[in-house]
Amino acid sequence: MDTLARELKRGSAELLILALLNEQERHGYDLARLIGERSRGAINFHVASLYPTLYRMEDKGVIDGRWVEKAGQRRRRYYRLTPVGRKALKNHRSVWENFFEGLHLVAGIKHA
Repeated sequence: MDTLARELKRGSAELLILALLNEQERHGYDLARLIGERSRGAINFHVASLYPTLYRMEDKGVIDGRWVEKAGQRRRRYYRLTPVGRKALKNHRSVWENFFEGLHLVAGIKHA
């Protein structure tokens, strides 16, 4: 993966996590799986690489995490969006939308 793709992936992680948690609470493995599925494989995160971002987001108060134990399964940390996280999601969406609109205009990329 080249440097630009790596930076775009890293920069989009929070938006992707916030968007998925806006639907319902999820654990890290589910977040990584859904990002890959919904992007049709264009964006993939190894679940272990998402955890530092999840911890940082939890420290900022945009998500809350709680441990859940289910019979026959290992303990998992489920994350949910906070009111601060909903505001952050709205802001992230606006920033990315404006960025890609500008990028498309300058680079001559036509919308599908």
